[in-house]
Amino acid sequence: MFLSRVLVSWPKSKSAYALHQALWELFPNRLDEARDFLFRVEHEKTGQGIMLLMQSKQSPLEAVESVEVQAIRDYKLNLSEGQRIRFLLKANPVKTIKDEKGRKNAKGEVKSCRVPLIKEEQQLQWLAKKLDGIAVPEEVSVSNGLPMYFKKGNQAGKIVPVQFEGIARVVNADAFSRLLENGVGPAKALGCGMLSVAPG
Repeated sequence: MFLSRVLVSWPKSKSAYALHQALWELFPNRLDEARDFLFRVEHEKTGQGIMLLMQSKQSPLEAVESVEVQAIRDYKLNLSEGQRIRFLLKANPVKTIKDEKGRKNAKGEVKSCRVPLIKEEQQLQWLAKKLDGIAVPEEVSVSNGLPMYFKKGNQAGKIVPVQFEGIARVVNADAFSRLLENGVGPAKALGCGMLSVAPG
């Protein structure tokens, strides 16, 4: 994998959709492929742009219009069972509920939707469930971010990102490596799910 620090200009970062499309431009000729990169916004200055950290399976281009890769390095972490690691995760903890009005989808099933988990206890339970059988959280601090708004087709929505930071003990090194590669939870196209780790 590759870890890159990327600067995105303001016009390309004014919306979640524009930002995601701008990052895709760093991986040309892959329009029909599934996204295999994760990212997390580190700093944002209104009117100027954003700095983000991006993890990808392929090395990105160094620059495209309004997007500049300022640093890039190979990224590999050798994990072992029982190892304690420090971690940072910006995620979108949610639960799925049935439509309160009983509205149905095209298949005649009652629609379901995702709602954010607001209480810290619920957020920690969500994290423990995502790590179940993979790692055991030992020390975790939780901080809520500002809501992020997006539009998908004709439907508008928002997510409430949460940052988890702390210490965990690895239970299954192979499964943990896959989690690092694939990310944690939904809203990855909006900058959630990237798990950063370092030896504890």
